[in-house]
Amino acid sequence: MPQDAPAQQRCSAPVTLKSIIDDRPIGRVHGLVLMLCGFVMFLDGFDTQAISFAAPVLAKEWGLPPEALGPVLSAAIFGLMVGYLALSPLAARFGHRRVIIVTTAVFGALTLLCTLAAGPVELIALRFLTGMGLGAAIPSVVALTSEFAPRRRRSSFVMFIYCWLALGFVAAGVVSGYVIPQFGWRGMFAVGGVLPLLLTVVLIRFLPESPRYLLARSAESPRLLSILRRLDPSLGADARFVADADDAAPQQTAVSLVVELLRRRWIASTLLLWVAFIANLAAFYSIQSWLPSIVGSLGREQSVIIGATILTTIGGIVAATVIGPAMDRISPFLTLGVVYLLGAVFVALLGVALGGSTWMLLVAAFLSGTCVTGGQMSIVALAALIYPPRLRSTGVGWALGIGRVGGIVGPILVGLAIGAGVEPSVVFMVIAAVLVAAGASVLMLGRRSAAERA
Repeated sequence: MPQDAPAQQRCSAPVTLKSIIDDRPIGRVHGLVLMLCGFVMFLDGFDTQAISFAAPVLAKEWGLPPEALGPVLSAAIFGLMVGYLALSPLAARFGHRRVIIVTTAVFGALTLLCTLAAGPVELIALRFLTGMGLGAAIPSVVALTSEFAPRRRRSSFVMFIYCWLALGFVAAGVVSGYVIPQFGWRGMFAVGGVLPLLLTVVLIRFLPESPRYLLARSAESPRLLSILRRLDPSLGADARFVADADDAAPQQTAVSLVVELLRRRWIASTLLLWVAFIANLAAFYSIQSWLPSIVGSLGREQSVIIGATILTTIGGIVAATVIGPAMDRISPFLTLGVVYLLGAVFVALLGVALGGSTWMLLVAAFLSGTCVTGGQMSIVALAALIYPPRLRSTGVGWALGIGRVGGIVGPILVGLAIGAGVEPSVVFMVIAAVLVAAGASVLMLGRRSAAERA
């Protein structure tokens, strides 16, 4: 009897979620969350990029001039911004699991409806609504992944699922080569719609709910105990769970969560983070949008144009395997700051390489991608580290939404510069300067974070 008393006392002692999640080894639950969230990100990337390959074909079918494709291509981007800003805070009320499942089903159904569009107005409306669904899903996917990740591996977990977003971009290009010639542009939307609906069924069956969301509603929730015992089988049936310090604040409305991002403790960090997001996305979308046209205008072969563009994505995926662990083991701020500063060097080199040999151009495109595309994945991981769990979905969503300003304005400014006769090498030098601003913002954010911990 005396031997059983310590065990009983240990089981009944209050347990924090942080102690369970941060102290346990990586197991099957982590793999399940990574796999399911990775699939959601993959389909998000596929859906976002599919329109780029479908647009030329539907323009020919509908007799649209090239300038009419702009609203079709940008509708989902504006929808993403609205979803990030307006819908991501809803996770605090409904839980990440419910938001992910509902929005995955919604963007799948809306994408499928795109196959029935009879004209550009209908398609633009559907793409805008689809973007809203995607914009609501991504912050919750990032937040849920972060919540299940031990702090020592959190950056690596977020970088991993963001690699699947990039793979979705690549897969859209590969699938379009087979589907569009056989089934037309509607075939791409059929694939992009059916797959999320099938995934929704899997998510309903296997995706776990946020432990912190369940704890906020009831410390005695059987679902909470079931999830946490999968993380730590030694927990007894009488285990008592208490909130961590960051989660002990009262429940807040969506509006109050946004307001908190811009008040007192968080305003400086939030603004520095937004600057980094805007700068990174301006550089990313400027390169992705204009590199094919610029390389083509210099008389390069189509294979070189495609190769240079794809290598910017592949470079980011390869870099993620290094940047994520470095953020976890060294310093997330120092690592990402160095990534952006190196990116400035590589982008400037890419501008010089435009007039060089093919191998020099391809190498420069790959190196630029390691830091620009890799930086885009990393800054999301950094946002997930900065904010506590109760603010994480809102903080990540708003950073992504505000960052879209750079993603929209950057390519427009590059187009104006090219149209005004500015040399491409000069344009890439300016993009490099934008990355310096991103690096400076991240390093300043790191100094602020260190001062708060001191």
